[in-house]
Amino acid sequence: MARRKSLAVWKFASCDGCQLAVLDGVDELLALAGAVDIAYFLEASKAKVEGPYDLSLVEGSITTEHDARRIREVRGASERVVTIGACATAGGIQGLRNDADADDFARAVYPRPEELAYLPSSTAIGQHVLVDFEVRGCPVNPRQVREVVGAYLAGRHPQISAASVCTDCKRRGLPCVMVAHGTPCLGPVTQAGCGALCPACDRGCYGCYGPMEAPRTAALAAWWRELGVSEADIARAFRTFNADAPAFREEARRHGG
Repeated sequence: MARRKSLAVWKFASCDGCQLAVLDGVDELLALAGAVDIAYFLEASKAKVEGPYDLSLVEGSITTEHDARRIREVRGASERVVTIGACATAGGIQGLRNDADADDFARAVYPRPEELAYLPSSTAIGQHVLVDFEVRGCPVNPRQVREVVGAYLAGRHPQISAASVCTDCKRRGLPCVMVAHGTPCLGPVTQAGCGALCPACDRGCYGCYGPMEAPRTAALAAWWRELGVSEADIARAFRTFNADAPAFREEARRHGG
């Protein structure tokens, strides 16, 4: 009888939202339960099985020296590493400090900031170790997580689209909110994955899934200017969930962000 594959889920600097999204997709989890042994997943179980692991899912960014060492240990114990969510793939909301003074934030929030140990920046897992695949989102889509896990169990490459949210709008027959209503939307430069949730409610995309493949951010920013959006607001739009994703970070800087 063939050995079942082992799966580990790790948390770094994050809100746990992506792990909760995976747990919310209980049907997707049950479909995989017979094929894997969940060796480490503290959000779901107290069980701690020592590695090595066939597949590790990693949520969260690297914000301390301790975590920088720990992610190298996870990489060393894992045959494959998949990052899940905006924090792990692009530094997350906490990446806003990368263009600011982290000490200023600490002094504003904590009564004894001198007791904190943190790095001046929040960085994606891929800036520290080799990552085999990224699952985007804030939070992730549990169906995409299932696709990635299932793909590696089957020995194939995951099939997740790198196209923009606009493709989801077209599939759903949704009118373009920028064309129809003049509503600023990041959909043309954001990777699909949410099913165009916000445009379906006549709201612009907020960029939760980060940059699509080869995004034309400058062209979109020019369109936003024609809609009357200020430079400051354009910069702010690109500095949210995926603030340190290179394409979004550079576009924000072009507008003073």
